[in-house]
Amino acid sequence: MRICVVGCGAVGSLFAANLATLADVEVWAFDLNKAHIAAIKKRGLQLIGAGEVVGRPTATSDPAAIPPCDFGIVATKAMHAAAAISATADVFSAGAVASVMNGVGNEETLSEHVERVIRGTTFPAGKLLEPGVVQWDVKGDTTFGPFEPRPIAVDAIEPLADACTRAGMPAVAVEDARPGQWRKVIFNAATNPMGALTGLTHGRVCERPDLRAVVSGLVDEGKAVAAAQGIELDADPEELIDHAARPDVAYGHKASMLQDVEARRATEIDFLNGGIARFGRELGVPTPLHDTITALIKGVEASWQQ
Repeated sequence: MRICVVGCGAVGSLFAANLATLADVEVWAFDLNKAHIAAIKKRGLQLIGAGEVVGRPTATSDPAAIPPCDFGIVATKAMHAAAAISATADVFSAGAVASVMNGVGNEETLSEHVERVIRGTTFPAGKLLEPGVVQWDVKGDTTFGPFEPRPIAVDAIEPLADACTRAGMPAVAVEDARPGQWRKVIFNAATNPMGALTGLTHGRVCERPDLRAVVSGLVDEGKAVAAAQGIELDADPEELIDHAARPDVAYGHKASMLQDVEARRATEIDFLNGGIARFGRELGVPTPLHDTITALIKGVEASWQQ
């Protein structure tokens, strides 16, 4: 089996490094960060923290160098997905591409460039410490399923889920991946911008009753939007948020949006809170808190341009 990870930042590196430890899987890692790619070529891709791994995927910034692949795992930031899949689409002309990106609407973006798309969501998290080295902050599960407009049979997705599981990234193939995806988007939209706006880690946000109440309000709006689509979540985001706040789980984890704000990078707000609000408008479900949070994060981004 040949798998290409498109976007080898923190989450992409978790997949690429772990999958590259399998003897029966050939892994390619595509990223435009040339220093990161050069380090992987020289020393391998090192994970530290929640797991200690050194994988040796074949790394490149040249899409023309990638051979045809059975599966793709797209792990870019959501706003970079269109450019990334446009550059690599030919690699997957006979394969299938899974999104593990944050937010909603990513599968639609991929489907504009490749025929076979897999709906996916993943919970592992980390951060790039230096070229070739990623800190694995949080372990978690991954769910893959058919993208409904052009569904792929679940048994055609199972080899990807099996490879991830054998590599130490537990994954399942299911008939409907939307419950897991909306569980995560609600979790992220309720917590990531709160960290980005306050500068606090996940645990510190949750231990303040005033901020935790805002988090719950965001969760409630997200649940209402999911329910309007007939989606029954596979777990309660409230319970997951409290679980992640434990010292032995992710108390000290800086949300990816906080990492983006600290680095003055564009955030994924349009695909998280903005995405929930967009679905809400289409379904007639009010989302005033998500609209407010979206405006606040966009205000933070605008301040960098002064």
